[in-house]
Amino acid sequence: MDRNTIEGIDYGPLANLIGSWKGNKGIDIAPDPDGEENNPYYETILFEAIGDVTNAESQNLSALRYHQIVYRKSNDKVFHNETGYWMWDSERNIIMQSLTIPRGVCLLAGGTASSNDNETTINVQAALDNKEWNIIQSPFMTDNAKTTSFKHHISVKGDQLEYSETTMVDIFGKNFEHTDDNTLIRLQD
Repeated sequence: MDRNTIEGIDYGPLANLIGSWKGNKGIDIAPDPDGEENNPYYETILFEAIGDVTNAESQNLSALRYHQIVYRKSNDKVFHNETGYWMWDSERNIIMQSLTIPRGVCLLAGGTASSNDNETTINVQAALDNKEWNIIQSPFMTDNAKTTSFKHHISVKGDQLEYSETTMVDIFGKNFEHTDDNTLIRLQD
């Protein structure tokens, strides 16, 4: 059986994400009225295999549920809590990430993945002007901190996961490139 197949379901490149991850090297560059904040952080991410889904009797997706909790190193308080799904359409070789954060922001990002024996690389993106991969946000966020685009890059090598996210935010009268980067290690159960 292929190492990407779990309980008869082929998770393709998503298989390498499954598990619990922990990282303490995170750097969050966030908007501030006077410029930017630099927030070192640590976090946990749990990726769980949840099975497959069939859409309109013609699209088959393999899906993972995830939960990410991020803590500021300065005070050990949670400043980001995100839930969502990663999905893989093997026929079309499309990776999707749906996410929700409790600030009134949701999105569906799409892109590609590649895998070899040593590394899996995933790239997805979404934007307000993209008809296929879009961002939805509350009226308050649209008026005060509008997310205009999102890019997420993940690289998994063995039990190490590195990611970078770039979110363009229209806030404080300017467009701000909000970035998050971290390296995580898979925890052994």
